[in-house]
Amino acid sequence: MRSSHYLNQPASNSPSSPASPGAHPTLTLLAYGAVYFIWGSTFFAMRIGIESIPTLLVPAMRHLSIGLVFYPLFRILSKEKPTLSQWATCSVVGVLLLAVGNGTVSWSEKFVPSGIAALLVSTVSLWMVLLDWLRPGGTRPASRVFVGLFLGFAGMLLLVGPRGLGGSDRVSPLATLALLLASLAWAYGSIYSKHHPLPNSPLLGVAMQCLAGGTALVIAAAFNGELRGFHCAQVTTRSWVAIVYLAILGSAIGLSAYVYLLKHSSATHVSTYAFVNPIVALFVGWSFGAEPLSLRTILASVIILGAVILVITAPRKSPDLSDEALPAPGEA
Repeated sequence: MRSSHYLNQPASNSPSSPASPGAHPTLTLLAYGAVYFIWGSTFFAMRIGIESIPTLLVPAMRHLSIGLVFYPLFRILSKEKPTLSQWATCSVVGVLLLAVGNGTVSWSEKFVPSGIAALLVSTVSLWMVLLDWLRPGGTRPASRVFVGLFLGFAGMLLLVGPRGLGGSDRVSPLATLALLLASLAWAYGSIYSKHHPLPNSPLLGVAMQCLAGGTALVIAAAFNGELRGFHCAQVTTRSWVAIVYLAILGSAIGLSAYVYLLKHSSATHVSTYAFVNPIVALFVGWSFGAEPLSLRTILASVIILGAVILVITAPRKSPDLSDEALPAPGEA
């Protein structure tokens, strides 16, 4: 999962055009590759990280490191001085998206495969539609969105259905509920960020959110007892590599690529990551982590991703949402 407001900004060109005239074709292709494949693989990287690092410390280390590097860098480059209200917004959004969202994903991967976690997190687009409809002055979704919502929740019920269905055990209901609540927090934080002040520089805002979310995760880890008895010497090489991968490729390169696409490609095209990421995550988990890919999982994946596609591609009457990229639910 990623920082919100800047991941919801309208692209600089119309939704119908794949790229703006100033976009470099090779850079655009590489940026899509980063958003599709790097972000999709971060769920498996998080699973490797929690093998020898406490669950909340994995996202805490990743986000704090990016915040500590990005904040002074983009503070200097942007020449902005964030206001108190901007810090307040970034703190709320960082806690909701990175602490609650990423923290829950990390915890859940102790109980569910990384690919399933990615699939359930993709439901953030469904929550976004519901929350925007229920807010004061919200817009009633198109009919096809209701079909998508029904299919999405039907797919989730299939995952936690009776044991033995499709030749596999059901997914942990507790972990499923936790991931759905995390997606709800992500969706609320995304909507909240659109109506409150944020820095003009997208990457400066991302850094501020990383600092806030990472700090909240460290505090939560302390209250959870994860800091007691933890020593860096106990961390395996695999887990260190996963942390570096998450921080450098998942955050630094992935976020930069996403911001580039928001400026040079259409929101409609960029939002396709919302259903590509879970497919990549399922394949990576199955290929490199021997995660089961049962008939139940395949059927639920088809249903849930079909629901996400219906919601993403549905026409929207609200001008505030009509040309926005959806928040990024996939990247853990």
